[in-house]
This record gives sequence, structure tokens and C-alpha cells, in this order.
Amino acid sequence: MAHDASARHPTRRILLQIGSLGVGALLLPVSGEAQTNATAKKIGIIGSGKIGSTVGTLWVKAGHEVFFSSRHPEELKELVAGLGPSARAGTVDEAIAFGDAILLAVPYKAYPQVGKDYAKALAGKVVLDAGNATVARDGQELVDETKQNGIGKTTAKYFPGARIVRAFNTLGSTVLARNAHKEGGRQAIPIAGDDKDALAVASNLVRDAGFEPVVVGGLDRANEFAMGARGYGQQVTAAELKKTLGLTE
Repeated sequence: MAHDASARHPTRRILLQIGSLGVGALLLPVSGEAQTNATAKKIGIIGSGKIGSTVGTLWVKAGHEVFFSSRHPEELKELVAGLGPSARAGTVDEAIAFGDAILLAVPYKAYPQVGKDYAKALAGKVVLDAGNATVARDGQELVDETKQNGIGKTTAKYFPGARIVRAFNTLGSTVLARNAHKEGGRQAIPIAGDDKDALAVASNLVRDAGFEPVVVGGLDRANEFAMGARGYGQQVTAAELKKTLGLTE
């Protein structure tokens, strides 16, 4: 499933976007070489459009093995070929089976169906939820549900048993690619989840992608950085984001 449902061929555009930002934006700052992570994980990505491809690429560069998936996995061949042996592509079933952790990066309107199809397979897995609900794309009814029940709790409803952590939903792919491993103070990524161990896994993956995680709280607080909220779209350091959200150390 592609993060941008209107884009049937995202891979070439994403590679050009990443290339235009410079290789350094996607590499850990260790002598210009990609670092092998001693605690490397296998990560499955559901939805390899703009967000999925960008964050997945950052994880490959950090030494993780990443399995990209979409409704059209053949369109991901160029992406994985450019990333080397630590990247592969295939179906959603294959990505879920492969991943110790999962990045969910599809349009929010797809969540009910994805939940029906894959909730059982995702039970027990750490799932980083990068989705946002918008009226134009996802419909008023679904947006109202996320506002009434909270977007974190809504996602958890569709994926019962999964260890949901809201993450990577506040910024676009171009910003993420440009600001990864930013010198002079890493950019903050707010996260929220009810499972402490899942939050720890997500925090490490946020750091490996080149950012600083800010744990806002449980899933009931995920609305504080949902689309349109005060924590959304902030290109700031962890200290600055904590101040904006009224968080204490």
C-alpha cells in the first residue's frame, strides 16, 4: 500500500528527492560511512510511499534490515536496488512476517481494511503508526472518530493486540530527509504509546533515523501532536518541543 494513494509510481520521485538533498542527509555522521547497528532490527514497512520510503531508507543507512511493501511491490525494485542487500520489497504479509517492528504508513482511510486483513498477524508486534486522518482524503466520519476517541486509541481499535506507538506523523518526507542527523541539535519527533517496552523500541528507532524522540505520554495524549495540534509540524529540538507541549523532564 502506498502512503500517497494518488501516486502509482512513487519510487523514482522519492529517489530523486533524496538525491537532491545530498547523501549526507541520510548517513550517520561516522566517517561518511553507514554505521552497522549492533542492535539492528528487522523492520517491516506497510506502505512505501513518501514517508515509508524515506524513514525506511534512514533505517537501512543506520544498519537495520528493512522490508518495504505496498500494493504494487514491483514498483519498489528501484528503491531497494539502490539501498543494497539490507533492503528488500514484497507483499504486506511478507513485511509483517519479516519485521520485529512495523512502520504503518498508509492513508488513514485504509486502516479499517488493513486491520481486518492483518490485525491478527500484527498482534504482539511493535507498530509505529505514522498516519494522519484528513477530511479530503479519509472522510469526515473517520476524522470525527479520531477526534472523539483520540487518534491513538482509534488506531489501537483497528489493530487490537498490536503494541501501537504514534510516531513520524508530524512532518513531511522532505523535511525528514533534510533534517535527519541535523547538526547543532537533533530535531524532535514526538511519540506516544501505552506499552513501555514498545516506547523504548520506538525511541531507539527514532534515534537511529537521526532524530530525538520526545515521549508525550500514552495513546490518549497522541492528539497533542495530531494534525492541526500544537505539537504538529514542529521543526524544533527536544527541549523546545517539550516546552511547547508543557512536558517536564
